[in-house]
Amino acid sequence: MNIVLRLAWRNLWRHARRTWLTIGAMVFSNTLLVFMISFQFSMYGLMIDNTLQVFTGHMQVQAPGYKDDQKMRQVVPDVQPLAERLRRELDSETIAARGWAFGLASSEDRSYGIGIYGVEPEYEGKVSNIPGLIEDGQYLDRSDAMEIVIGGMLARNLRVGVGDELTILGSGLDGSFAAAVVTIVGVFDSGVKEIDRNIAEMPLAAFQDVFFMNGAGHQVVILAPTLDEAPRVQQQVAATLLDDLVVHDWVALQPGLKQAIQADMSSAFFMYGILVILVAFSVLNTQLMSVLERTHEFGVVMALGMRPGRLGRLVMLETTLMGLIGFLFGAAAGALLTYWFSVNGLSYPGMEEMVANFNLPGRVYPQVSLLKTAFGPAVVFLFTLLAAVYPAWRLRRLHPVEAMRTV
Repeated sequence: MNIVLRLAWRNLWRHARRTWLTIGAMVFSNTLLVFMISFQFSMYGLMIDNTLQVFTGHMQVQAPGYKDDQKMRQVVPDVQPLAERLRRELDSETIAARGWAFGLASSEDRSYGIGIYGVEPEYEGKVSNIPGLIEDGQYLDRSDAMEIVIGGMLARNLRVGVGDELTILGSGLDGSFAAAVVTIVGVFDSGVKEIDRNIAEMPLAAFQDVFFMNGAGHQVVILAPTLDEAPRVQQQVAATLLDDLVVHDWVALQPGLKQAIQADMSSAFFMYGILVILVAFSVLNTQLMSVLERTHEFGVVMALGMRPGRLGRLVMLETTLMGLIGFLFGAAAGALLTYWFSVNGLSYPGMEEMVANFNLPGRVYPQVSLLKTAFGPAVVFLFTLLAAVYPAWRLRRLHPVEAMRTV
């Protein structure tokens, strides 16, 4: 085996320039794949975290059917005691109760239909970024005060600011007319247009009084320690719930986010596939040229008794060595490049719309991992071996006499 390995290594460098060009193509593609896959999945993680931490949370406890048809009467009974019990049983503070109602918000000049959320001021900041995104005034303080915070776009539409009053009109849980005058204490800017234009928050106790909720609400929002731990937390929550309540994960709550990621992933991996195929054709060309140039030599060794199958394995071994060099150097270069950007960050010019839609930070810090480092180069290595199958197969059909006539 050592002799065959040395022979394969020697044959690989018969035409060093051609070999280095092929290896260079593999190293370049592997470096690009490692970096782009790491960058891409880091972007996905940021998109998910920023979207969920703005308002949705990793999961929500709701009444069955509420997710698809948000009707006032589909409530979570005794929502605050439930949230408190979950905080105690899960030993977590990142759990908050909410209520929701559609209402008409009226200022002196204008009226606008909005979604009004009743929140627990002391816990909302632990499941949502909105309390920390107040650009004017302050967040809700007292749990029963007739106060409200609204998005910046909504404030501009209504031509109001901190200290102004809004009249809220809506329908209560029992179908009766709900009305209240609330004071604007804060204006937030979440960076998400739909939230800033349509959402307002008021203390849950005041919300329950205005809309005659009788202690009920519509959501218990839960933020897991990390996105990876969310399924485990969801199982724990589901095990403690009564049969008349359900817990939905972020995929069910934000289907558009998952669809956006899947669409981007499909287009990206299509481009990666084209890159891998180009490298495979480069290897195929190199090995075909190598076999054609050594046809006479192969004819001689076959006449001396070597079987075509062994010659085919020799060509496959040469390709394997070339692929391993490309794999190791490309993966190492890609990991180093990714690590550099994980320290210094990378901005994304030309992606301003995505940045705005998903409230992304100005720079991305891709993370190095074994899976992301090995996946792309492993695929290139596999296609490199597949590209060598045809040259090796041609050798099995080679006749010694005809091969020796080749000059």
